[in-house]
Amino acid sequence: MKKILIMVLSFMLAACSATSEYDQNLKKWQDATIDHYQFDLFIICFCPFRDVMPLTIEVQNGEVLSITQVDGVIVTADNPSFDLFVSAASVDALFAMLDSSLNGDADEVLVTYDATYGFPTSISIDHIKEAVDDEIYYQVESFEVLP
Repeated sequence: MKKILIMVLSFMLAACSATSEYDQNLKKWQDATIDHYQFDLFIICFCPFRDVMPLTIEVQNGEVLSITQVDGVIVTADNPSFDLFVSAASVDALFAMLDSSLNGDADEVLVTYDATYGFPTSISIDHIKEAVDDEIYYQVESFEVLP
């Protein structure tokens, strides 16, 4: 019984630590007040769109201005992967996805944050630990603050 209690407490502390780290980095991002930025986004999963990665995304005042595939093609609403791309197409969207995943939508979430601005630079989500091919990874690179 004592071992079970220790394990439960360990899991609870780990969850609090992840949430605390999330909160600290969200605050760092919000305090940076960056209104216009661009980044490259890699979405890695068992999905058919691997050959169009990375996506170059431009965001201004919280609005996604453009999503461009590596081949220069602009992603529009008629793209079959549009909804998935848009779900990660801003730092705010990445934080929202993380919040949902950290609070019960996923069995395992691993994340690293940018030391300067606090945004997530890599996110690994495993929705169902025992399932195969449900994992999804997000990698943010080449983040640039724009005028």
